[in-house]
This record gives sequence, structure tokens and C-alpha cells, in this order.
Amino acid sequence: MMGGVRFLKGHGTGNDFVILPEGTPELTPDFVAAVCDRRRGIGGDGVLRVARSSLPGVDWFMDYWNSDGSLAEMCGNGVRVFARYLAAAGLAAGTVPIETRAGVVRAVIGDETISVDMGFPKVYGDSSARVGGLELPGVAVDCGNPHLVCALPASVPLESLDLHLPPGHDEEFYPAGVNVEFYVPVDDLHVRMRVHERGSGETLSCGTGAVAVAVVALAAAGRETGAVTVDVPGGRLTVTLDGAECHLAGPAVIVASGELSR
Repeated sequence: MMGGVRFLKGHGTGNDFVILPEGTPELTPDFVAAVCDRRRGIGGDGVLRVARSSLPGVDWFMDYWNSDGSLAEMCGNGVRVFARYLAAAGLAAGTVPIETRAGVVRAVIGDETISVDMGFPKVYGDSSARVGGLELPGVAVDCGNPHLVCALPASVPLESLDLHLPPGHDEEFYPAGVNVEFYVPVDDLHVRMRVHERGSGETLSCGTGAVAVAVVALAAAGRETGAVTVDVPGGRLTVTLDGAECHLAGPAVIVASGELSR
């Protein structure tokens, strides 16, 4: 790791990130993996490097990396934590556009909750996941990054799934890998989910995963619009689709700051 580099630590419903302020040198896969190591580094599901955007009318670019050192197109909770950092640092307030590798999103910064306009997710086919000897049908959803959403049958408890290893998937359908979500209904437009994220493993929360699950849950209820409550192991997110936009809302906090010693 690089000594003398400032960092902050933040999370959104337990989805935690190491934040590297503006001026941090370009990252490398080895550096990111070392920083995210939970025993030998700071620990995190990924790294958010704050950089300037070159797009007109957009000040900030979120340079997001998964904990294994791979690049990611988008991270819904990451955007919310990124926005919380900008607000805490006095760099943004109200509504702020943020460039990601999947395009520009807009975060609305509140006292406790941060909401992000995620664009509109696209359902683009069917596939399946394999976990614990089960073959589960799923729906492919593009949220700026690839997702496979699997509704669990009533006979399979959500807690019973072993997500320490990546679920098997169709590698021709998902040549760049995939984030896999499993969900069960709680009530009308209220679900619980777990996720295995490409490049990070099972996480306590996944913003784009919650969006993907909400889209599938709405379709299962015969609806295209509405607000879906998504309970993840790390807390609760709300996904609202109005037919043109999709908003992801939930808490985002900064919990620590410091400097890398080596």
C-alpha cells in the first residue's frame, strides 16, 4: 500500500467502502485489494476514489473498484456514500450529478437519507443460477451493471443459501460475470434479499441489486411502477419506479478517517 494516503470509511446499509479524496494517485488492482483486505488493510467491499469529471455540468467522477481489484461500472450504495462524503467535505449539497462508468446519476442529499436517480433498469432475458445443488431460474436485469435475480421457492429459506462462493451462472450469457440476487416476499411490495456481488463476494447490501430485485418483484405483482421496500442483511432500502425513473434511497454514513501508514 502507499503510505501517506488519506482515507475515509463509509457505508450504506452495511455495504462499506474506503473513500480516497480528490488528489489521490491513480489506483492499481493490487493497491485496491490490499486496502480492502479486512485483516491486513482497512477493509471494505470496494474503493471509491474521488476525481473530477470532464463532462460539462458535472463536477465529480466516482472511480469505483471492487474489493478484488477489478473495476465496476456502477454501485448504487457506493454513489450514495460518495455523495455523503461530498456533503461532509463541503463539496456538494442538495442535488449533485455524479459521473460513473455507467453514465451520470443524480444524488439528492438529505440529513439521513440519500436518494439516487439510477436511470431506468432494463430487463433483458432469462437465465439461471446454481447454488448448493439447486438450479434456480432468474431474470436478467441491467442496472448499469449485470444482475441475475432469482425468486426463491417457499421450500428454500433465504438464510439457507451458502453464498461464500459465487453462484454458478451461464458464462456465455454473462461473459463479464454477474451480480446474483436471491429474494423472498415479505408482504405486498416488500421483500428480503441476499446478494453475491461480482468481484466482492456476499455483501450486506447492494444498491443496484436492490433495484434489480424491485423491478422483478413489481413484475411478479403485475405492476411496472411503485415503491418496493427491500430488506438486506445490513438494513433497509427503498426503490421507487415511476415508469421513467428509478430512485434508490437509504441511509449513508461516514464512520472514520485516517492515513495509510505504508
